[in-house]
Amino acid sequence: MTPTDSVLPLDWPALARLRHAFLAGSAGEHDYWQSERDLASYDATFAQRIGWKWDHVLADLARRGWQPPAGGLLDWGCGSGIAHRAFLDHFGTAGVSELRCWDRSPLAVNFALRRAVAKYPGLRAQAGLGEPPAVLLLSHVLSELQPAQTEELLKWLAPATCVLWVEPGDYQTSLALIAIRERLRGQFQLVAPCPHQERCGILAPGNEPHWCHHFADPPGGIFTDPFWGKFARLAGVDLRSLPVSYLVLDQRPAPPLPPGAMRLIGRPRLTKPYAHILGCDAVGVREAAVARRDQPETYQRLRKGRHGTALTWECEGEKVVRLEGL
Repeated sequence: MTPTDSVLPLDWPALARLRHAFLAGSAGEHDYWQSERDLASYDATFAQRIGWKWDHVLADLARRGWQPPAGGLLDWGCGSGIAHRAFLDHFGTAGVSELRCWDRSPLAVNFALRRAVAKYPGLRAQAGLGEPPAVLLLSHVLSELQPAQTEELLKWLAPATCVLWVEPGDYQTSLALIAIRERLRGQFQLVAPCPHQERCGILAPGNEPHWCHHFADPPGGIFTDPFWGKFARLAGVDLRSLPVSYLVLDQRPAPPLPPGAMRLIGRPRLTKPYAHILGCDAVGVREAAVARRDQPETYQRLRKGRHGTALTWECEGEKVVRLEGL
């Protein structure tokens, strides 16, 4: 996506200031939105990258056979509103009785609501938390919360029917999200990315170097788009890399998975004879190898990144003898 003329020219110094706050971990200390132009510039750039992560998660849910419940939709910590726009683009507005946006910044809430009403005519949209929602969206909030604030959030989200939580795919944030998973897995069904309802295998002894993360695919057209090339240069962003950690919880039963269901974590580690993959299933998190000689087509799919993350597998010891997409 290239920003429309309505948000150009972008405020590059503001984007640099925002990026510095995010990377330094100081974004949670105060409201960093200073103007409408801040929000418009962010929404056209950094927020789009977050939107591609949401597209990845929502497409995964669709493949999983999951559909959201009807009722209210709350975007908690909404920022410019990219999370709920991605959700509504995927699932539509027919089942949404009301969109609510909450953020510590009134400026951000007003911006997000205006964008939503303009894009989805007839959608009822209001500011504030309201009643417990059918669907709660959380996007890139953990790094801005103090422990006490996280505790309050976990208490508050408990009555929601389902929770869709998307975070950056870095080590620390992933482990924080795993800790939340463990807190909530007795209250909710684990829909994604988890292929089971057991304790997270990342927490097993020996798995300390690993974390639960995946990679979203950016739209192919951005690599030949001069705007995104300029953005990458000035912002110091690698357009090819979109790591994401996420958690989808539901009070309703999760759609069933076939025998041998697993989730591929991270990227394959390739050598000439093998593709080493880290998989999560009900047994735990473990590494196994796909032999290039025995499974050349599977090896090539893994090498080229055409494998997806929701798979079924069969292993003999540390050797993968079958690997297929769901």
